Order: sequence, then C-alpha cells, then structure tokens
Amino acid sequence: MTHAIFAEMTASVTELKKNPMGTVAAGEGHTVAILNRNEPAFYCVPAEEYEAMLDIIEDAELNAIADARQGEPTIPVSLDEL
Repeated sequence: MTHAIFAEMTASVTELKKNPMGTVAAGEGHTVAILNRNEPAFYCVPAEEYEAMLDIIEDAELNAIADARQGEPTIPVSLDEL
C-alpha cells in the first residue's frame, strides 16, 4: 500500500532513536517524516514550523468567526461612552 509523505526528508524510527537531534537537524528547519517499516508513523516538526502552523489555524478560526458574524447588526459606540 502506498502512502503520501508530506515532508521532503524522511528517517526511520531506528535512526530517530539513535540520534534524535541529528534527525531533526537533517531536516534543516523543516518537517521530517518518521517511517516505521517504510510507512509514515509520524512527523517530527521543528518548534518554529509548529508555531507557524498554529498561527495559520488560529487565523482560519478567527476568519470563520468573522464570516459568521458578518451579517449581524452593529451598535455604534464612541470611546467616551466606554
């Protein structure tokens, strides 16, 4: 059975066990697909890339909220009233 691999770099679970930080460094700041018996088991994502992914997800959630509220009536308020 074939599997899509969403990373340019791959490593085996054995390689990861032998040298975890070397495996991460081999990705040069990008995701490394960790393979178990030539099938993707999980992805090793560097902290910066993970944080960027969370920012994108948060932005998408906020956009969905804004889109859902787009037709709602507005209430004008001045800063002095607050």
